[in-house]
Amino acid sequence: MAAISAKDVAELRARTGAGMMDCKKALEEAGGNMDAAVDILRKKGIAKAEKRADRAASEGQIVTWVAPDGSAAAMIEINSETDFVGRNDEFIALAKQMCEQVSKDAGVDGHVKVGADGAYLATPWHADAARTVGEVVKAASAKTGENVVLKQVARFTPKAGGAVGFYLHFNGKVGVLVEVAGITGEAATALANTIAEHVAAGVPTAAVAVTRAEVDPAVVKRERDIFVEQAVASGKPQNIAEKMVEGRINKFFGEIVLTEQPWVREDSKTIGQLIKEAGAGASVVRFARFKMGES
Repeated sequence: MAAISAKDVAELRARTGAGMMDCKKALEEAGGNMDAAVDILRKKGIAKAEKRADRAASEGQIVTWVAPDGSAAAMIEINSETDFVGRNDEFIALAKQMCEQVSKDAGVDGHVKVGADGAYLATPWHADAARTVGEVVKAASAKTGENVVLKQVARFTPKAGGAVGFYLHFNGKVGVLVEVAGITGEAATALANTIAEHVAAGVPTAAVAVTRAEVDPAVVKRERDIFVEQAVASGKPQNIAEKMVEGRINKFFGEIVLTEQPWVREDSKTIGQLIKEAGAGASVVRFARFKMGES
């Protein structure tokens, strides 16, 4: 049997995140072959992770990153089952590495939901192309003994004449990225950061779209149908009922459409008005809001 050196054990541990004794046993089983030992540990790690897959993972870390010049931004949410693991130094380091992964991945454009079986898990790991993002996540699950899930990622790279901003709540439970266009420099970054803060607050409710045109028609139809039934049940005349429905639909849009929401810092002004004041042509292109454990 090939001699197993401490250096080999340390290398295997670095590649897999498994314990020292597990690494030594895997190397012995593999006859000293590093790749074969990695496969052995991955199989064991995957089996452990799969047994935990049905356990709720609602703690963890949300991490944001923005380039100094505002030319790009990334955000990730990675979940654990308990706050104890989610606040562990190694887990925090993993979350930061995962955000670095996304920040360097030009294939990510916008908000991507991942979960336990998302396509993004097959992406090569930036620090070791021989591994995938999914394998890194499963190794973390095997090491912590908890169901670890990369829930979602986002990456914004604004076109010329725009910028990105972010907001991360002090407790790390809510993070937001915002992309603006038609404005550049410090003013653009300030606007994006201000709007990101507003989106994070979720007032009067968490925005779901920048404009009315972006709201899912099926959602609008469902709300309208409910309002119509309520208006008819109230016994109001048809013309009055129609006005009631339109009024409630407008109120509905005012609650969920970003540009129509009252600004959290000055509710006499809407976000749309705030954008106009920033300069002619200024607009919000898109945003992503991550809230820990929210579906």
